[in-house]
Amino acid sequence: MKFAALKTTSLAILTALTFSFAHADESKDENIEVTPNQTVTQQELAAIYVLSEICPKLVDNKDGFEQGYSKLAQEHLPEEKDAVSALMKLSKSKNFKPILAEAKSDAKSAGDDKNKEICQELTTYSN
Repeated sequence: MKFAALKTTSLAILTALTFSFAHADESKDENIEVTPNQTVTQQELAAIYVLSEICPKLVDNKDGFEQGYSKLAQEHLPEEKDAVSALMKLSKSKNFKPILAEAKSDAKSAGDDKNKEICQELTTYSN
């Protein structure tokens, strides 16, 4: 239950602008796929990484945040032994930088109150 709420809230807020324009010109008669897409997008990974930058200054329970963040990262990168390190490495990738810049902009647009809410949810996510 916590995962669903956290994932929905955090990723929706941080990537809303990214996806809002992606489907702007799709036909209204197009069939809707009901099978969830299991592929993690670069935008989702960027949104998760941005949490590692903004949350430490917004939460009091740093240990809880680190555990929740680690769990969230690992769930999105299950093939990685250390998903947090993999995200950090990805953040330095030349191809990933524009996606990361967009995620940072989205987080800034969301504002401190909304970001703090998401970060607080992560502090209890590992429980």
